[in-house]
Amino acid sequence: MSRRHSPRPTDLASELPPISYVWETPNRRPRRAEWDIPDPAAPSRLTPAMRTKLERIVRRAPEVMVKITGRTKGVAHLKSHLSYITRNGELEAETEQGATLAGRSGLKDLQQRWEDDASLDDKRRRDASLSVNIILSMPAGTDAVAVKDSARAFSIETFGYNHDYVFVQHLDDKHPHVHLTVRSLGHDGKRLNPRKADLQAWRERFAGELRLRGIAAEATPRRTRGRVRKADRGAVLALRKRKITPEVDRLAREEVVREVRNDKTTKRPWEARIRSRQDAIRQRYLDYAAELQRSGTARDGVLARQIRQFVKDMPAVETRRHVLKRELSKLADNRRHDAEQGVNADQRSDTRGDERSK
Repeated sequence: MSRRHSPRPTDLASELPPISYVWETPNRRPRRAEWDIPDPAAPSRLTPAMRTKLERIVRRAPEVMVKITGRTKGVAHLKSHLSYITRNGELEAETEQGATLAGRSGLKDLQQRWEDDASLDDKRRRDASLSVNIILSMPAGTDAVAVKDSARAFSIETFGYNHDYVFVQHLDDKHPHVHLTVRSLGHDGKRLNPRKADLQAWRERFAGELRLRGIAAEATPRRTRGRVRKADRGAVLALRKRKITPEVDRLAREEVVREVRNDKTTKRPWEARIRSRQDAIRQRYLDYAAELQRSGTARDGVLARQIRQFVKDMPAVETRRHVLKRELSKLADNRRHDAEQGVNADQRSDTRGDERSK
């Protein structure tokens, strides 16, 4: 039986998908980053940018969070949101011009200006948003000053030339984060409407600003780390915290129970695609490890071992349905065990009673 070998370096470029397959979110408008541009002289080799990216991933650099939390639809909604992020004027806010707004008066001036601009926009639909609300966050323990400076640089680079905005840093949470509110209507007359590709580009830009300030940060999609389940929405998490079963949880559990009772599993083609994609990603990592190992240098050997360990530590490929099935099976086993323990206890009690009657 012949052993399967990883492709030689000369075959990597032709037989494997581009390196972005591992760490970029799929989108209809792919964007080539510096770590995805091959070396013209040796297309199959890892460039320094590719290598640095791999090192950050396998050493589990903290992941940035850039999340759209909502949109303000009207003047009253905008006022409420600005009051919330500034704690009713107690926290300083900073605008795209670098001006600092302090107190309720500064907040009111900003709100009035955006309100006036909205009233002059004759092309605005009644349900169109006045602003897009974004959170930029890092894990607990990250230097808060660096987070704020990075958020400022990110905002200038991303919106400063076309959109008005205001941002406020919150330090009353273990995760240092910044609330960024961007006026939807740009100076060019176009409205801000970010897509998945834009959000990924924003994450990468924010992570890059943090690295420039000495903070280890990455912006990879969850599939890069072997995770296939989407994060639960905030409303769902809030209901669970209040001990209320969300409708999405109830329906999912009912579906799983029906499958178990009927001993029939509904075919879900997307689960096969998820597994196939994860297999390809993990193999891609191992191919890079093999390529690094062949170089013969100690540094490459260390990185190759780290990559293999990273793949080994990846979580099992489980969808939400798989997790619910496992939990249901565990619950059934516990109940069966408790029932058996109860029967055994009754039997021992009966035996002791018979012995005493003798």
